[in-house]
Amino acid sequence: MASRSNNNAFLWGYRAYVLAFFIFLAAPLVAAGSFAFNDSVFPSLPWQGFTLDWFFNDTEPKLGMFHDRRLLSGLYYSFVIGIIVSALSVAVGTTNAFLFVRGTFPAKNALYILMILPLVIPGVILGISMLVLASTIANGMENRFDIEIDALRPGIILVVLGQFSFITTITSLVITARLKKFDTSMEEAALNLGATRPRVLRTITLPFLRPAMIAAAIVAFLVSFENFNTTLFLVGSESPLTITMYDRMAKVGSTPVLNAVSFVLMVGSGLLAILTIAVQRDRTKS
Repeated sequence: MASRSNNNAFLWGYRAYVLAFFIFLAAPLVAAGSFAFNDSVFPSLPWQGFTLDWFFNDTEPKLGMFHDRRLLSGLYYSFVIGIIVSALSVAVGTTNAFLFVRGTFPAKNALYILMILPLVIPGVILGISMLVLASTIANGMENRFDIEIDALRPGIILVVLGQFSFITTITSLVITARLKKFDTSMEEAALNLGATRPRVLRTITLPFLRPAMIAAAIVAFLVSFENFNTTLFLVGSESPLTITMYDRMAKVGSTPVLNAVSFVLMVGSGLLAILTIAVQRDRTKS
């Protein structure tokens, strides 16, 4: 009886801990999202009534996010950067997967560790390092050869390179894990039947990797979209959404329109996360 009582106490304690943990995680998100619908110019209590003005209103002082040109511009640049970084990261990540799974070369393990190193380096350090390297090269080219390389100055290209430097590690690990489960006998059978290596890659290997590549692309896009630390040091005049929101917060303070943006981002991220789970389920069935 004493053992049963102890087990029940542990079970209820564990349930209370899990409940408290998820409340702790969800409470800030619920608060941020709910104030996006509050009919007040300040994101705070008391509740003034339900409104959609912070999304769709086109006049001040309740200018909605879908009529705020600067926020929409930041959203556009975030999408552009995220799509480019995602495409590059998946392409290079797939190449890295074949390199480290199929390749045999000296210092393979050391290079693998070097590949995953950006994951443990703070984003601030990555941003500063990328900025210093790019500025040094650009200044050297300008001083010695009188050649101005705009791509090495703060802007979208440098932001893409900075994010790519660590996001490609994530895609490489995801695709590598999938490739390790591939049965190479299927490729051998196709080659014995007369198929060329490009055709085997196109019709057998890449279709097997497709779920992992899609999942990696979604994760890469989400990480790129929400990145702040690295982007802050590399951004130019074309500010992505995270930098635009930070600048608005620093100059104006918290406003419900930022809560509206946060709500839209939470919903969008949640839908992409569900899509990733669906892809992962498809991968386990393959």
